[in-house]
Amino acid sequence: MVLAYYAIKFLIRIFAPILVQQVVKKAGETMQNQQQQYYNARQNNNQDTYTNAANTNTRPREKKKVGEYIDYEEID
Repeated sequence: MVLAYYAIKFLIRIFAPILVQQVVKKAGETMQNQQQQYYNARQNNNQDTYTNAANTNTRPREKKKVGEYIDYEEID
């Protein structure tokens, strides 16, 4: 049991830095992809904004009417 404990401890010391390095690399790639998507979407949005600026509706939409409010009174 003691030998297994030391073997696991030794293996963790060897493989933990490799595992952490892989996790950090994957997170960096994910962040880079998200940043690239944001940049591309922003570029496309800026082009669409100029073309759609004349087509925007300036009147606000009417709010959906839910119903009337009923105030209940407590009866003793």
